[in-house]
Amino acid sequence: MRKTTILSVLLCATQLSAQEWRLAWSDEFDGNGRPDSTTWNYEQGFVRNHEAQWYQWQNAYLQDGVLVIEARREERPNPTYRPDATHWGQQRQTIDYTSACLTTKGKYAFLYGRLEVCARIPTAGGAWPAIWTLGSGMEWPSCGEIDLMEYYRIKGVPHILANVAWGNDQRYQAVWNSKRVDYAHFIERDPNWAQHFHVWRMDWDETYIRLYLDDELLNEVPLASTVNGSIGHYKNPFNSPQYILLNLALGGDNGGVIDDGAFPMRYEIDYVRVYERTNTRIY
Repeated sequence: MRKTTILSVLLCATQLSAQEWRLAWSDEFDGNGRPDSTTWNYEQGFVRNHEAQWYQWQNAYLQDGVLVIEARREERPNPTYRPDATHWGQQRQTIDYTSACLTTKGKYAFLYGRLEVCARIPTAGGAWPAIWTLGSGMEWPSCGEIDLMEYYRIKGVPHILANVAWGNDQRYQAVWNSKRVDYAHFIERDPNWAQHFHVWRMDWDETYIRLYLDDELLNEVPLASTVNGSIGHYKNPFNSPQYILLNLALGGDNGGVIDDGAFPMRYEIDYVRVYERTNTRIY
């Protein structure tokens, strides 16, 4: 059964009422079973940001018309553990949590257009769900990163973030244009906000990246400001295609203290849709 709320339907109708966009690509996550393997890849292992979860494909599945990314509390030996390792993920003897990160890398990317994701996010302690995109052909951050959504605690206070990042003259050091909105901003409008599905949207063209939540503009970034430094050859990463990532991280550099009583955590995605104008290029 489709989980999209009436609010989401109305928002979509409003956004497309001018008939400025046409649907170029989507995954509606219909049915049950596994996500479409022609579209989605899975990250594996301990990947980034000193996060607590081990990523694996088993934590992503379709159920009643939604994609579920499920974080679980489970303990087993870390198969990549090395006593003399320098990588933080290989220094861990055990896996204590599992989750999933799905990406369209190498299978689908787009240049300009509208990306829309309807989702219901977990808000328990330690949860760090995200909807984001990355470029290819350069190392991070010179490849460019767009975060339609991140949710985590900042000094103990829950926030929803909308960010854009690109490179400078130092390796692995990003220039960030970040908008942080106190979660209370949304709860004050709807005390049951976390129980509902919401629509995150990016409108991206040759001049701006604009990031919205339920049709409210959270961040607007001019592409005139997003030029890489020397490592990125002074190129603008947002003049090249980006691929899509959906993940539920735990703890790590930003996720905060994990609430072990909140498992399993469910991050549910109703659909992912990309719209294009007539002259938009899809890859």
